[in-house]
Amino acid sequence: MSAVEVTYSSEHWELLKKLRAQAADMMSPLTLAHINAVVYGSIARGDVKKTSDIDIFISTPPSPTMIEATLERGGVKAKSRLIIQATPSYAAKAYIYTDDNRGYSFPLVELRGNEAEFYNFAGSLNQEKLTRGIRVPGVDKRLMLIEPTEAGHMESPIQGREGSTARLLGVSTKIVSERVRTLERRGRVGRTGVYLKRELGRDEDISSVFNDLVNSNPALRRRTRSRK
Repeated sequence: MSAVEVTYSSEHWELLKKLRAQAADMMSPLTLAHINAVVYGSIARGDVKKTSDIDIFISTPPSPTMIEATLERGGVKAKSRLIIQATPSYAAKAYIYTDDNRGYSFPLVELRGNEAEFYNFAGSLNQEKLTRGIRVPGVDKRLMLIEPTEAGHMESPIQGREGSTARLLGVSTKIVSERVRTLERRGRVGRTGVYLKRELGRDEDISSVFNDLVNSNPALRRRTRSRK
């Protein structure tokens, strides 16, 4: 399959503008507190839909308590909070949702290289670039490479082009091949759930709950101690 050009309608540009403004507002308390954060996925690439999520990721967070305090000072109200570990070998992360498809996430352990690269693979922007209207290339859940153009974007499959895709996105070929395998398997068998998912009560502390989980879960404990 060759590249296909997609031209955005005026409604699409308006939707993109609206979603980006919302993303910038979500990132603002973090930026003011000098906490680096990015929005990733379709908001960064431009290929949005009305159902698009707004995902804000903090790669090197201070303590979870500081993150929550910063968001609260900025008027952000959490609808739900979770600790999720996708598989026993993946980094556990905290998720703070303000709505069903709006939220923040950050790792609770040090990220491995391929885990950190995922966000560039999907396409990511900080608040400054977001407000300047910059769009970046990235790969969507269909394994299509989205490359922004003035009129919209070009899209093309990445299977068989893992090396060139990695170079364009500034990531390793390993993460591209890994994502291809993961998403192809998901297409065959569907989502298989996550290894660990713990929703927090209103009065529970993220760090305390995470420490309890580490103490009671050998696989999580091993991943917490792993640095490579």
